[in-house]
Amino acid sequence: MNRRAVLAFGLFGATAALLGVGLTLDPRELPSPLIGRSAPAFALPLLQQPDKISSHREMLGTVWILNVWASWCISCREEHAALSALARSGAAPVIGLNYKDERDQALAWLERFGDPYALSLHDRDGRLGMDYGVHGVPETFIIDRKGVIRYKRVGILTQDIVRDRILPLVRELQRA
Repeated sequence: MNRRAVLAFGLFGATAALLGVGLTLDPRELPSPLIGRSAPAFALPLLQQPDKISSHREMLGTVWILNVWASWCISCREEHAALSALARSGAAPVIGLNYKDERDQALAWLERFGDPYALSLHDRDGRLGMDYGVHGVPETFIIDRKGVIRYKRVGILTQDIVRDRILPLVRELQRA
């Protein structure tokens, strides 16, 4: 074989290897520049009590789960059973971030499907969601005791993801 053929074969092999590795990755497990960094600060009204403000400071010292959701989100309905089971497990508080939604529609959604959240923040204009790098809903984050983001999931939570990813990480962070 000549040099060009060897070079072409080598480039083809490297490209095929990279493609093969890429196909094994879960597109929902997007790398986030926020992993390992402090969660964005917030002071937002509670969905159920708009005159009461909740802040990130209240969560310091606790491992917690932030689930970004909206009443207009079809996928949020799909993940609701797994999310509700996660909340019932008591592994960590599940905080809702109601994203770009109308308060009355969000409250009606929770009434209809059940409210798994320890509390829900109302992010009507989506600013906190943008600070978290939210591209769509649902998205879920795990935040450690020091307020550092340790995990991000884009898309629907399933029972398998809760069992295999969420709960083990929550337990590990609680031991730390």
